[in-house]
Amino acid sequence: MMKFYSILLSAVLALGAATVAAESETQKFSDPYKMMELLADNTFSRIARDQAKIEADPETLRQIVNEELVPYIDSRYAAYRVIGNSADLRKTPREELMAFVDAFQSYMVATYAGVFTQYRDQKVIIEPARDFDGQKILTIKTRVIDPGKPDINIEFKLRRGTDENWLVFDMVAEGISLLDSKRAEFSNLIRQQGLSNVTQILLEKAKTPITKPEPK
Repeated sequence: MMKFYSILLSAVLALGAATVAAESETQKFSDPYKMMELLADNTFSRIARDQAKIEADPETLRQIVNEELVPYIDSRYAAYRVIGNSADLRKTPREELMAFVDAFQSYMVATYAGVFTQYRDQKVIIEPARDFDGQKILTIKTRVIDPGKPDINIEFKLRRGTDENWLVFDMVAEGISLLDSKRAEFSNLIRQQGLSNVTQILLEKAKTPITKPEPK
């Protein structure tokens, strides 16, 4: 169950920058449903196309995550939500906050790249588009189909930015929120050790090599 949760999370959540034409970017990001359809298609097609490279070097998945997933996430908003009340954002120096955002992004990219080693052609079905005019926060329901196994229902939470473009900031599967789980994982550490120390911990975790799962 958690494997599929992580796989779909990887398909739509990841954290950096990627370069696309401004006109194309506006078209893709201003409609949250089209954005998710494009992301899922591009990501899984890329993984299928690069299977030989991935088999030879699983680190290829880290590159795929950065190039195909990173542009679709509000990484700063997600990182700030993870910090929550563990630190006073108003009093924390901007450089320290940005360092945490970057470290959190690198940590999540490494996590997602590792999860993608388990991908085996699962299909992702996105619910039909609904009217989202006037909304700032939107939930999009999806379904993961793996032949011979029960479907997994997952909800993605998106946020409309000041530029009217939509980005993903959270996901809920089987009642589990990504941000809530990460906040629970790191909030006490931030309180006990401080934001800068947790930033270093995340950077070290992000360096963990991407490896293929052991055969069962």
